[in-house]
Amino acid sequence: MYKPNSLKEHLITANPDLRQNPDKLLIFADQGNVVATGTASLSYEYRYKLNIIITDYSGDPDAIMVPLLAWIALHQNDLLNNAELRRTGIGFDVDFNNHETIDLSLKLDLTERVIVKRDGGRLNISHPPESQPTPNYSDGFWILYQGESLLAEWHTPAQPA
Repeated sequence: MYKPNSLKEHLITANPDLRQNPDKLLIFADQGNVVATGTASLSYEYRYKLNIIITDYSGDPDAIMVPLLAWIALHQNDLLNNAELRRTGIGFDVDFNNHETIDLSLKLDLTERVIVKRDGGRLNISHPPESQPTPNYSDGFWILYQGESLLAEWHTPAQPA
């Protein structure tokens, strides 16, 4: 699975608070399933709920949400483009620790295709990128402001190789 690490790196890079304190960001893949069709191919799909927990966060939640949505647009765009998944595919919980910090838990319904192809006597695995029904970002670098306050900055998330 590449998506949990990809998202973790993206959020840490984008958010100044997480760059300084990357241990505040915890990621778990929960309720996972492997879905295979039973055909001659050994290709399959991972399906799981990704639980992202940010502890003792004192920044603006928008500084997490906007980079998260930018990552989702490239790596799991059906959460944005499918009406049913838009309603349920991105969830969150917030625990208000005190007047300054929160614990933020984000839950994403993710899938990852794994293509297994036979090449002579060996099997090769690849993780194809998500199809992009909408134009992807044309800029390579983004900066998020609220008024004059810098909230986050990031490079457009890369598709897997």
